[in-house]
Amino acid sequence: MKKLIVAALCLTAFSVQAQDRVTGKKWATRSEVIAQHGMAATSQPLATQVALDILKKGGNAIDAAIAANALLGLVEPTGNGIGGDLFAIIWDAKTEKLYGLNASGRSPQALTLEYFKKNGYEKIPSHGPLPVSVPGAVDGWFEMHGKFGTMDMQEILQPAIDYANNGFPVSELIAWYMEQGAKTLQRFPGFKETYMPNGRTPAKGEIFKNPGLAATLDKIAKGGKDAFYKGEVAKTIADYMQQLGGFLSEKDLADHKSEWVDPVSVNYRGYDVWELPPNGQGIAALQMLTILEGYDLKSMGFGSSEYVHTFTEAKKLAFEDRAKFYADMDFYKTPVEELLSEQYAAERRQLISPTAAGRSYPAGALKDGDTIYMTVADKDGNMVSLIQSNYRGMGSGMTPPGLGFILQDRGELFSLEEGHANVFEPNKRPFHTIIPAFVTKDGKPWISFGLMGGATQPQGHAQIVINMIDFGMNLQEAGDAPRILHNGSSQPTGSVMTDGGVLQLETGFDYEVIRELVKMGHKISWNVGAYGGYQAIMWDAVNKVYYGASESRKDGQAAGY
Repeated sequence: MKKLIVAALCLTAFSVQAQDRVTGKKWATRSEVIAQHGMAATSQPLATQVALDILKKGGNAIDAAIAANALLGLVEPTGNGIGGDLFAIIWDAKTEKLYGLNASGRSPQALTLEYFKKNGYEKIPSHGPLPVSVPGAVDGWFEMHGKFGTMDMQEILQPAIDYANNGFPVSELIAWYMEQGAKTLQRFPGFKETYMPNGRTPAKGEIFKNPGLAATLDKIAKGGKDAFYKGEVAKTIADYMQQLGGFLSEKDLADHKSEWVDPVSVNYRGYDVWELPPNGQGIAALQMLTILEGYDLKSMGFGSSEYVHTFTEAKKLAFEDRAKFYADMDFYKTPVEELLSEQYAAERRQLISPTAAGRSYPAGALKDGDTIYMTVADKDGNMVSLIQSNYRGMGSGMTPPGLGFILQDRGELFSLEEGHANVFEPNKRPFHTIIPAFVTKDGKPWISFGLMGGATQPQGHAQIVINMIDFGMNLQEAGDAPRILHNGSSQPTGSVMTDGGVLQLETGFDYEVIRELVKMGHKISWNVGAYGGYQAIMWDAVNKVYYGASESRKDGQAAGY
């Protein structure tokens, strides 16, 4: 196994902390952004500015979130776009209630488990036509807009249309990701024409245009979601897919619908932490927090071997349940209430040794890639926590001609194991990694937040909450502080952890802490840049102001007015 213990020990002398700041705490790279009337935090500064422009024109947080997400699909195609899915948690100030939206798409109705078995597949491929499921993002926009929006959709989508027609300067990180993605995806028809107009992907600072996406967005702005899921665009998608051996059809697209769901929560030391129920993995964060509430993390101290070990073991336990029980609840009734119960957490907690890393854990016995994250808040108190993704960066590589986007490859996350909760079935939503989060206190909004990165997300959600509540960090420091990432737990595709997995630690953890963890049996590694993408907005009910934060690992920006 490469990049393990010795190299990790060498790196711990370095730190990600900001140096020589007059104010603030150890890990914060900058002060929090503070504003009275509105706040946006997205993974690209241009999208943040578009969100603020919408707010200043009189739009609300929902309008601004849609506008920013539309632009992110253009300026950050390496993480999201209208070929992908969307999830959101929305705080509506009028009803003083949280609403959850599952805008994830389903598998093709004509594709079956028997097809994969007959053709010798042991897992669903990561690229090409077979992992493509219906893209749900556009329907998600119109569901959000229909329930809460105030501004005309043409005005909301116009900034993205203008940027796509006129071009935008590509940022350093996105240029790098596009170049990497092209190595794998340029073999698929349509990719080069869309993303390599000069025979290569754009370099840092170059102006990149996507007229195909501009035309598609313009059709959507004028014709609504039917302009995407029916008619010319849908026919182009379906014809392209079936010419390349895929199964996605015009009927699959026309039949798609999002679902409004009730967010679920656990109370962690007086704060209610909210996630969406499966087919996403959000309740894994809640399971971790419920287990960890039984420990005095504050006295352990941030970065201690005792804390890192306890956190990692709680994660392993939650992820074993994630592998066994999380799936589309239209097909399998995930026992959410039982998984999040105090009694179940107490039972699972007993499996954790204070001195030794577990190599494998059984899932509970019950009775029954890259992404973007963004959040927006407005002057009226509405807040949107939104996450959107293609999966595996730029997605499947399937790039329908002239439309300006790539279709997602979320279907890769289905299992091919018969009897598994997440086994492939027609018209089924795959297990999903992307999850938005929200925290309330005494029934009032406190924090809208999230971060990117596959299995990193529930681990990151739990760490943000712990950093603020147990370790007293502010909104910015909570995201900048070095993170823990454990890889190797059992997966929803069917693979099982038998060797304890690998514990990846960002630079900033002390040498002696690494030594103690190794002695406990943890395998230590690191992975540069695998942890980034946190955005957050916090409401200060005393001063009546918003705080915004965007971490330093990627290109995000929090800004307000």
